[in-house]
Amino acid sequence: MMRIYLLVSLVFLLLLVSDTSAQIPALPEGAQTKWVVEDPEEVVSYLIFDPATVKDRIPPFLRFINIKELAVGNVGWAKEHLSKYPDHAGWGISFFEIVRMKTFEIDNHSPQWPENGAVALWFARVAPSDSMRELGPGIPLLALDFWMPDSIYVNYMLNKGHYARYGDVHLYRNSEGNWIGSIYADGLTVKCECFPAGTVEGFGSRGMQVFFPPAQSGLTSFVRVAFAEHQEQICEEKTSWKFQGMHPLVNGILLDSTIFQFGYELIGGAYH
Repeated sequence: MMRIYLLVSLVFLLLLVSDTSAQIPALPEGAQTKWVVEDPEEVVSYLIFDPATVKDRIPPFLRFINIKELAVGNVGWAKEHLSKYPDHAGWGISFFEIVRMKTFEIDNHSPQWPENGAVALWFARVAPSDSMRELGPGIPLLALDFWMPDSIYVNYMLNKGHYARYGDVHLYRNSEGNWIGSIYADGLTVKCECFPAGTVEGFGSRGMQVFFPPAQSGLTSFVRVAFAEHQEQICEEKTSWKFQGMHPLVNGILLDSTIFQFGYELIGGAYH
């Protein structure tokens, strides 16, 4: 199934390491801030995009991983996609999600959440533009966008050296058990419905990622995070996403199933 290729071959969201205890990996020394995330609930979809639409966002020391190199590496979904859409060879690979959480803290400080408040993020797979350059542990990802529904906390994050923008983001579960998400941000409106179905799967795994800010932000620090104990359910086919506006996200193409994820813990920190 394409879902398996996306989760295992691309390793968009998780760096899976078999571990029966699934303890959170230790972060490297030297973090300038401390992140804590607990009890998240999120809807996630995977999306390909034209790098030309976000060329101002990638720092010169990074490059986007594209579909062609995955196809050359025998990633099944990429080979199949290029057989149908060869002009997408240079397109990038990303994930998009809306997530609410019981705890989100940076240096023991949390946002003021509106009712059903959540954050939304669009992160792309990247690699060093110089193959000899080391980026340290964790899957490298570029924060193409990160929306937070508390403008004061956005400024707090920026002052801490972390990228964020204001966006009115919500996620809630209705009386039928379906997850309803929405984003209202500058140049973008997103609405989604996720209908979790089937067996809940627990990864029993752990991983690490590193988030680089977009070039136009002017920020120079990056955030490394470590996490464990993801659980997930695939959303039914009637799950829907609707993107409107002038934001480059609107021009992307969603791939595969939407996934509902929950239950993991995450720690992180900023590094220079």
